[in-house]
Amino acid sequence: MPSRKQRRRRLKERRHEYEYVYVDEEGREVEAPEEEQTPASPRGGAKKASGRRAATTRAGRGRRIQPPSWNRVGKRALFFGPVMFLLLNLVGKNLSVAQRIYETVVLLAIFLPFSYLTDSLMYRSYLKRTGAAPPPRRRGSNGAA
Repeated sequence: MPSRKQRRRRLKERRHEYEYVYVDEEGREVEAPEEEQTPASPRGGAKKASGRRAATTRAGRGRRIQPPSWNRVGKRALFFGPVMFLLLNLVGKNLSVAQRIYETVVLLAIFLPFSYLTDSLMYRSYLKRTGAAPPPRRRGSNGAA
């Protein structure tokens, strides 16, 4: 549930005309001081400007999702491999070191393809959400796709 501050910000973003919002000590919106009030521009002009601003803020929100790559998954494995090994050391006290290493390798063999699959699903949903075209596929040295 959004906080009161987040709700006020959303309401401010949804207004047709941009205006400064002044909040008193109790969190209520109050009118702007008279010396800071400026005459409003014609309604149509303000609406067009706010529509452009809203479009740019909507497009700029969020972070850019990178296409899935096995390099990134390998870097993730370099981080999660030792973490998994340490957790197996804490949990599997009766296992030998070779068994712990073997279990870590098995866990990584399950985790890494799943991580790549998750990255590709996130990237596809990002492309759908933004309406962007996927980058062109690179061709190998023999010309096959």
